[in-house]
Amino acid sequence: MDWYIARVVFNIVSGEGGHTPQFDEQYRLLKARSLEEAYQKAGRTGTLEEEVFLNDKNEMVRWDFVGVSELYPVNELRDGMELFSSVHEAEDRAAYIETINMKAAYIQSRFEAVSENA
Repeated sequence: MDWYIARVVFNIVSGEGGHTPQFDEQYRLLKARSLEEAYQKAGRTGTLEEEVFLNDKNEMVRWDFVGVSELYPVNELRDGMELFSSVHEAEDRAAYIETINMKAAYIQSRFEAVSENA
């Protein structure tokens, strides 16, 4: 059995869908005998994880499976290895960096809170 990374994409539709189109792109680690089996597993995962629920505005929200848009073999698993990367173009460099720093500070604060409670 080998490891694969699949990008599974969902279309998120709230209410009547009159909003900016939203897509959730999930990178899934899969164990399979072949690339074809990994593709089939990723597709089953997408289909099984489609859902419909009511949001806090009492609107129907649908997560519709769109497809498997990428599939890569992982030749080996190593500590610290890169699994995925993307290049992001931001309109405002400072605002983008500030957002990243805020997210990093939030993550760090969670570990500090755990240490204080230990």
